[in-house]
Amino acid sequence: MTDVSPPPHDDTGLDLARTIARSVGAQSRRRRRAASGEPTVPQSSGAHPDDRDPKLLSEAVDRLIEAKGWATDINVHTLLARWSGLVGGVNAAHSHPESYADKTLTIRAESTVWATSLRSIAPQLVARLNDQLGQGTVTRVKVLGPEGPSWKKGRRSVRDGRGPRDTYG
Repeated sequence: MTDVSPPPHDDTGLDLARTIARSVGAQSRRRRRAASGEPTVPQSSGAHPDDRDPKLLSEAVDRLIEAKGWATDINVHTLLARWSGLVGGVNAAHSHPESYADKTLTIRAESTVWATSLRSIAPQLVARLNDQLGQGTVTRVKVLGPEGPSWKKGRRSVRDGRGPRDTYG
């Protein structure tokens, strides 16, 4: 049995560009075939709108978002772009949304005090997000404090073993 999983998301947009280029290339091949004299279906447009009519860019983007299933992620990230409006200016100055995955919003605070403050308003934040995005879009807000220092680099690091911090016998 083979494991068929979707390819990882490409943040650069190259996959989308390739898909569009293939689509345009297929249309130009159809036009060349029509110009070469091969029998084709008549391309006359009728009085009613059909798929061959020009589309507004916004309509084409909306269809692409719907076809790829990106609507929820785009809506969440659009709402999080207005972070200060959701949590207030003071909280927003000391925190930022870090990620959204599996209906969980992860927030990074600059200190444990600010993390505790955000944890206290987490239920209201979930309710506000679900009011604006639809019920069940965000089920949990995970608030993280600041990251601790890394002991892997610097003057006191040791390549093999724990070194001078190894006091466990």
